Amino acid sequence: MFLKTGDQVRVIAGKDKGKEGAVKATLAKSDRVVVEGINMVKKHQKPNNEYPQGGIVDVEAPIHVSNVMLIDPSTKKPTRVGFKVEDGKKVRVAKKTGNTIA
Repeated sequence: MFLKTGDQVRVIAGKDKGKEGAVKATLAKSDRVVVEGINMVKKHQKPNNEYPQGGIVDVEAPIHVSNVMLIDPSTKKPTRVGFKVEDGKKVRVAKKTGNTIA
């Protein structure tokens, strides 16, 4: 998977197309990511310590990784991601600019 927790991404397909957010979690087995503020769904919540009243809450649902693009930190534009070996380490590289992504 080419995304890591904390990366800035832009949604390129689906109901939230064009929105941007940070990756909160990656689910490698199902090729999905949870993005902050994207793909919000209603969840019926039983009362617990976090929600003493219970009720209906908004939570982020996972979105397929093919529906998001990484935003290049140097240009602030979406880019595809490649991999390159530098000094014996595998690093991510922005396809548009060729810059290394931390």
